[in-house]
Amino acid sequence: MAHGHTVDDYLEAIYFLAFPVGEYGPVAKARPAVAARVAELLGVSRASAGEMVKRLETDGLITRGPHKELVFTDEGRAAAERTIRRHRLIERLLTDFMGYTPAESHDQAELLSDTFTDEMIERMAERLGDPERCPHGWPIDPSVEQRESRELVAAAELAPGERATIVRVAEHDGALLHWCYDHGLEPGTTVEVESADPDSDQLVVMVEREERALDGKTAEGLFVRRLV
Repeated sequence: MAHGHTVDDYLEAIYFLAFPVGEYGPVAKARPAVAARVAELLGVSRASAGEMVKRLETDGLITRGPHKELVFTDEGRAAAERTIRRHRLIERLLTDFMGYTPAESHDQAELLSDTFTDEMIERMAERLGDPERCPHGWPIDPSVEQRESRELVAAAELAPGERATIVRVAEHDGALLHWCYDHGLEPGTTVEVESADPDSDQLVVMVEREERALDGKTAEGLFVRRLV
């Protein structure tokens, strides 16, 4: 998200922080989206983020909650969900038709999102066969994502001996995506927890008979479904 920082960039960032997705865990650990955190996620100054947040408030896209958290209005939420859907469809275009890897598709979609009109996105969806998920396992339809999130946990919540299938890889962090794919941690992969060390914030999992040591950020960015 380091390019031009449009309104859509901010809506996407607030979505990741305001809804129980991304680094904030699928369900219970969502924390308030505040301007300082938005600035950090986008890599801009707090002053710049504050100015854009004021603009979004003036435009009726967000309001402030009792703890100064940023809360979408109905109009703002709809706009954010359109932005998210566009990004995920572009990722599928890049992987399905242009030969990009899933990790590469995230980086390129960030650059291309502002170049497609709504009409072009609908044609793209049709040509792609109305795919259900982006390359990183996230439902194209954000409403499906939010329902499905109730069934998932972050890998960080797994205990030693538990097995789970990776359903989604956090899509807001390009570096994290590349690392996960490079180490075989992708949607559909089964992992088994070997050990969990709360003191070092490290999780060791087995992936196809090989150990992978996950730091806290990575373990929070892998969303899994427990296997019984």
